[in-house]
Amino acid sequence: MDADFLIIGGGIAGVSAAARLSELGSVIVLEAEEALAHHASGRSAALFEPRYGAPAVVGLSMASEAYFRSLPGVLSPRGLLLVGKAEGVEAFERDLVEMAFDRISVEEARGIVPILNPGTVAMAGYAAHAEDVDTDLLVQGFAREAKGRGARVLTKARVTGVAKEEAGWRVSASVGEFTARMLVNAAGAWVDQVAAMAGVRPLGFTPYRRSMARIPAPGGLDVSKWPMMFGPGEDWYAKPDAGALIVSPAEEDLMEPHDAWADDMVLAEGLARYEEMVTEPVTRLLASWAGLRTFSPDRVLVIGPDVREPSFFWLAGQGGYGFQTCPAASRLAADLIGERTPDLEAGLVAALAPARFG
Repeated sequence: MDADFLIIGGGIAGVSAAARLSELGSVIVLEAEEALAHHASGRSAALFEPRYGAPAVVGLSMASEAYFRSLPGVLSPRGLLLVGKAEGVEAFERDLVEMAFDRISVEEARGIVPILNPGTVAMAGYAAHAEDVDTDLLVQGFAREAKGRGARVLTKARVTGVAKEEAGWRVSASVGEFTARMLVNAAGAWVDQVAAMAGVRPLGFTPYRRSMARIPAPGGLDVSKWPMMFGPGEDWYAKPDAGALIVSPAEEDLMEPHDAWADDMVLAEGLARYEEMVTEPVTRLLASWAGLRTFSPDRVLVIGPDVREPSFFWLAGQGGYGFQTCPAASRLAADLIGERTPDLEAGLVAALAPARFG
């Protein structure tokens, strides 16, 4: 055997798993692109908001916080500002409660973000608990940890075939063939394709596109201390980024797995929703891009051995939560593979298991 564990996918899920599994045995990571974290991981909004997502996702995020706090520089203050129009009361109130916002006045909100339009913004809420995540620091830190224990992390290694053998798995890739005792499927939008290639029943993962645009700082203002802003029901968001703003329509458009790009019409609609809430028009774009957020049928991560083929391990369906859950998700994966009792509550572990899909 070339390795105990072969991980397909070098995004944050695969790289964090490599770091954890390197404590248990030999590891190979195969990443199809030229660099790690090329797809969804490299196009993240990079926010740690532990109250964001379904209950099981929140549980993983909360369990990840201690790890983030242990690493200097990974988290930095950002905050969240929820702004709504008069006709969106129901969605606004739901977000206010679910994400633990403090209700503030429009005047207070404009004190935080002075370009908010008092003619359209009718309600506001603020939460200080959201923080920026240094995603590159996390990815490189996990990769360095894995390599420090002897893991092989191979890029430009597109998987072309997966075969089950008596002793484990044989994986064909553009850089050669590899054998391993256990296969970890962390292939992002391609997880069901990898499963089908391996003769394992796909679970029904769905990739959705999300587009983003980078625009100049409105009015030439210093936006570095502004919070992330979004509309009720997350129908748009804006976030400071390297002296500019990134604005997203926060769309979920069904896609086949591919290297995604922004749809100009969808992006324009999102920018219009943002512009409606501010006094500064968008006059030009600095850049635009898109990523695929991949969800399981119940929109909760899938972490655990396949029901019918225990040597095939699912680490999939991160959706928009990959970075904020990766410490606890990767630790859970290592605990299950290493046959250790997880630190997480048993109900949460069950809520994440592939067995929930039968």
